[in-house]
Amino acid sequence: MSSFIDLGVPTKLAAALADLGITSPFPIQAATLPDSLAGRDVLGRGRTGSGKTYAFVLPVLARLAESKAPRRPMRPRALILAPTRELATQIEATLAPLAELLGLRTLTVFGGVGANPQIRGLKAGVDVLVACPGRLADHIQQGYASLDAVQITVLDEADHMADLGFLPVVRRLMDGTPRDGQRMLFSATLDGGVDVLVKRFMHKPVTHHVDSAAEAPIEMAHHVLHVRHDDRFPVLVDLTAAPGRTVVFTRTKRRAKTLTRQLVQAGVPAVELHGNLAQNARNRNMAAFSDGTAQTLVATDIAARGIHVDDVAIVIHADPPVEHKAYLHRSGRTARAGAQGTVITLMTDDQQSEVRDLTRKAGIKPTTTKARPGDALLAQLAPGERTYSAPVSPVPEPETDNAGGRTRRPRPAGTGGGRGAGAARGTGAARGSGAARGAGAPRTGGDQPTRGGQGGGRSQSGHTQGTRSQGGASRGRRGGTGSTAVHTSQSSSGGAAAFSSRSRAAR
Repeated sequence: MSSFIDLGVPTKLAAALADLGITSPFPIQAATLPDSLAGRDVLGRGRTGSGKTYAFVLPVLARLAESKAPRRPMRPRALILAPTRELATQIEATLAPLAELLGLRTLTVFGGVGANPQIRGLKAGVDVLVACPGRLADHIQQGYASLDAVQITVLDEADHMADLGFLPVVRRLMDGTPRDGQRMLFSATLDGGVDVLVKRFMHKPVTHHVDSAAEAPIEMAHHVLHVRHDDRFPVLVDLTAAPGRTVVFTRTKRRAKTLTRQLVQAGVPAVELHGNLAQNARNRNMAAFSDGTAQTLVATDIAARGIHVDDVAIVIHADPPVEHKAYLHRSGRTARAGAQGTVITLMTDDQQSEVRDLTRKAGIKPTTTKARPGDALLAQLAPGERTYSAPVSPVPEPETDNAGGRTRRPRPAGTGGGRGAGAARGTGAARGSGAARGAGAPRTGGDQPTRGGQGGGRSQSGHTQGTRSQGGASRGRRGGTGSTAVHTSQSSSGGAAAFSSRSRAAR
């Protein structure tokens, strides 16, 4: 296998990668680096987790380091566009240490946070700008940035940008870059709106298809658990109480919030990630998930591509997604960079037809098994001793007056009401689990062309993608203070009926 130096990566960068434990290129990197380092336009297809970030970060840094062009105020020399805030911050986390080594300056720009620090960074001059389209367009319109000095432009997860409705603003931004600049586009699929961008902005691109976007990685083990409605929540509690990081997906923002609260009440430290969270809440929740304070993250589809945390052992589709692309993108949070992973879909009787159709279109053949709480199969899928934090009094689901459309939330005795990720203040669960206070605050800022918004936020615990190792999975012991080991059969079933009855709640 070729080394990074064999592919043309400068010795200084290759040595820096080795210091991070990264010595062997992944297929997407080996395929694209010779062309991208030579300055050609590159079109690369590969799933999230396939190593795409280094495939474009390395040539961007190498070519800027060789260039004699000076850094100028408000005129970045390279532009990397990403569809979500989480992805933008993860790219910057991979990029920043290598850029610093070369004396290059980076900056991340996205909505949901104050604009003034970004404006100051732009005025100071930046070599590599990582941005979400909406906020960058705002800065350009207000005269704080210009793209006329951009030598290299990268579009990451271009298909997701198309799905989110970013194409018009992306076209305007690309029109502002020099026509003779290098362009790189990376995407899981190369059809529809992505093809429009390719034809308009890329000059004789070299195309590399590293894997099939219609197939799931072989490192994933896919399981469908056929459960009764009343058993869904106890089964979910059993699985998430096992050691290791778990991402649980729901269809709606409200379901994510409700389910997070129910898991915390059942003794499973969990945090939420969805479009209704303010940026500081997203940051806190992602930090808690990244540092292990809460090893269960409950998220919506809008966040599926923005979650880039190493060593996610299990992905659980608490609600089967609407279409197969969402299934593959959700599932892609595990089995990243060659690691092993398990994907579990919870299916009730009324969902059999849609799940069968979903898996067929996704190109997978899952193992389908009927499951009840306490079954040995659950321990096989999520091995390890179950641990639970101190028990918390359940918070009842809201009662809806169907005639008037009004919602009343019963106030649980002795809890003071729901707070943060759903744990009651004063119970000790929210603080022990890392649940974010203020979750559910309204969105702010740009970068939200469609409902649902973007995910986002730099993990305060450190860089989580690619800055340590490209591969390798571990199932660390589940965090949380005051946790005690109990048997799975003791899983709380509080809120199970509410969980079962709201699988199609409105966003």
